[in-house]
Amino acid sequence: MKTAGVIGGGAWGTALAQVCARAGLETVLWAREPEVVEAVNARHENSLFLPGVALEPEIRATADFANLADRDLVLAVAPAQHLRGALTAFAPHVRDGLPILLCAKGIEQGSLKLMTEVLAETVPQAAPAVLSGPSFAGEVARGLPTAVTLACPDEDCARNLSEALATPTFRPYFATDMIGAEAGGAIKNVLAIACGIVEGRGMGRSAHAALITRGFAELTRMAVALGGEAETVAGLCGLGDLVLTCSSHQSRNMSVGLALGRGETLEAALAGKLSVAEGVASAPAVRQLAARLGVDTPICEAVAAILAGEAGVDEAIARLLSRPLREER
Repeated sequence: MKTAGVIGGGAWGTALAQVCARAGLETVLWAREPEVVEAVNARHENSLFLPGVALEPEIRATADFANLADRDLVLAVAPAQHLRGALTAFAPHVRDGLPILLCAKGIEQGSLKLMTEVLAETVPQAAPAVLSGPSFAGEVARGLPTAVTLACPDEDCARNLSEALATPTFRPYFATDMIGAEAGGAIKNVLAIACGIVEGRGMGRSAHAALITRGFAELTRMAVALGGEAETVAGLCGLGDLVLTCSSHQSRNMSVGLALGRGETLEAALAGKLSVAEGVASAPAVRQLAARLGVDTPICEAVAAILAGEAGVDEAIARLLSRPLREER
């Protein structure tokens, strides 16, 4: 593989374009915003979504999907709720067997579909893969050490994609369980909002640790019910991503929870943010999907209720703490 395309000119898409360029791939970044295209091509920066980070000068930006048609692999990094539209627009330019690496972490509202299902419906001729794991865009873009999961049902393809993207500071571990990798990335965003609420409410580190642990139990149950493997989410794309997202104010999802825990409204918590907090859109989808699958997810349920205005923060916390005692396993 010698060339790469990246769909999505936000912070994470730009960071992954950096990874591709540093791995020696000729890289084209598709962005919806004209100002992003202009800034990347003229000044080698994305001042809108990733200010202060010098981009590799080899990265070329475009607003035309046709410029990605000849790529050896494509990374789809549009937000989960916009991925279907982006892939539908890109589909006419996709040849049979093109590896499309899904990098958005979420569950589609309405359809309750994972991103691999969205890809299968919009670009069935593509070869699907999933990239997920503990990774902040700014750190990856600056070249700080990062390890992620790269999942593809074809083990040789997973290995080839991992080798194509690997750099001294970006280390993909390959796997074959795409569902587990997707579930971990999507559900941890909802749990990060819960952790932010706990911290914003000043409930202490013990409560924070308990929430991460019990949240991981919910995440694992959901992943297995969806058809994934518990072993997958015990790795970077589940536990690793959960620990990072629930432990740093850099996390967009945790920052939303912090604001809610401090008494702000959801509208105020989201005001002025250009980057997407995927957990806000995924929470109601996770709740609906858990109900459909018959999976007990009380923390995700509480977050969805708070975001929907069905329960206040203190009421939702009280419900969680008054649940019947049970065996931990």
